[in-house]
Amino acid sequence: MTQGGAARRTVLGAAVMAAGGGIAGLSAGSASAAQTAPAAGAADPAEAAYAADVRHGGGYRDLPVPLVIGHRGACGYRPEHTLGSYELALDLGADVVEQDLVPTKDGHLVCRHENEIGGTTDVADHPGFAARRTTKTVDGVAVTGWFTEDFTLAELKTLRAKERIPAVRQRNTLYDGRWDVPTFEEVLRWADREGRRRGRRIWLHVETKHPTYFRALGLGLEEPLAKLLRRYGRDGRNAPLFLQSFEPSSIQRLSRLVSAPRVVLLAAAGTRPWDFEQAKDPRTVTDLVKPEGLKWIAGFAQGIGPTMDLILPRDAAGRLGAPTTLVEDAHANGLVLHPYTARNENTFLPAEYRKGADPTAYGDAFGAFKTYFEQGIDGIFTDNADTGLLAAEAFRPGRRR
Repeated sequence: MTQGGAARRTVLGAAVMAAGGGIAGLSAGSASAAQTAPAAGAADPAEAAYAADVRHGGGYRDLPVPLVIGHRGACGYRPEHTLGSYELALDLGADVVEQDLVPTKDGHLVCRHENEIGGTTDVADHPGFAARRTTKTVDGVAVTGWFTEDFTLAELKTLRAKERIPAVRQRNTLYDGRWDVPTFEEVLRWADREGRRRGRRIWLHVETKHPTYFRALGLGLEEPLAKLLRRYGRDGRNAPLFLQSFEPSSIQRLSRLVSAPRVVLLAAAGTRPWDFEQAKDPRTVTDLVKPEGLKWIAGFAQGIGPTMDLILPRDAAGRLGAPTTLVEDAHANGLVLHPYTARNENTFLPAEYRKGADPTAYGDAFGAFKTYFEQGIDGIFTDNADTGLLAAEAFRPGRRR
């Protein structure tokens, strides 16, 4: 963070404390921001702080490092991709909150990690939708269930969200049925409201899911996404959001539509992005994490989101091995790194940080976070923003480790 950025956030932080909490909305200079920004000299400290952040807020380089990204919200504690999960992520201290986008049959963008919704909604409990259960091939994989592209938004809104992995997160099932499936436009409006209440712009991390698959169905994601970003003033280079995708061509397409910062997600070594498969591009993730691959990515993106295994590989026993040179190589090409995903439970932790035999119990998550941050990463996706924030604070400038 620059000295000026730190000073600005100190002032904003004071206003937030006076008002009692926070999140952010629209970017500076947009028509939407101009229409909704409070008048100069507004009495409410949070409103005044938010207005200042809208006018003068910097870009992603002014965010705290390492930053904490609420993965699907706060899905360690609430059903994922619900407004309840997103809001809790902010309450727990997330610097950025993630959304994954898929389309409905009538072209609305909604927040789900996958287009198959049998595992994250109560659709199976609706007899009227029983006949829509089917098997589809998505990115080369056969998937059976119910799919957002077979539902209108009105139909989807009759469903309620539920916990995706109840065997691991049984306590989260307490909140099954509390929220519906939000549209991305609803999230943008929510972020604006929360920004005004909390006194700062709310940063989002927005992923296009299966973009090649959906484009083939006539449901391309990038154009409607760009339209919404322009409508809500989040299309500029200092807009408070990141755009992300596992398909580089989706990020390239978005780079021609908006100027917001962009991140290429990278799966396991040796795997091939689906758009590469379709285009007969022989490169794999192994090629993309080499210096020449990173240089290519830097031509249209500002960062990468690698699986943590590309930075700290695990051995056959699940223990961490020697770090690769990916952090150094990415930084040499001007790219920030937002690896995924850190979680508290034993089942997700490297073997050396597990505690006891219960896979659902919490292990030494702080020890794992410390090891991750020691690699010099710029941020991390986590299901547990509170754990991530406590661990990150020790690595932020001016703090003793």
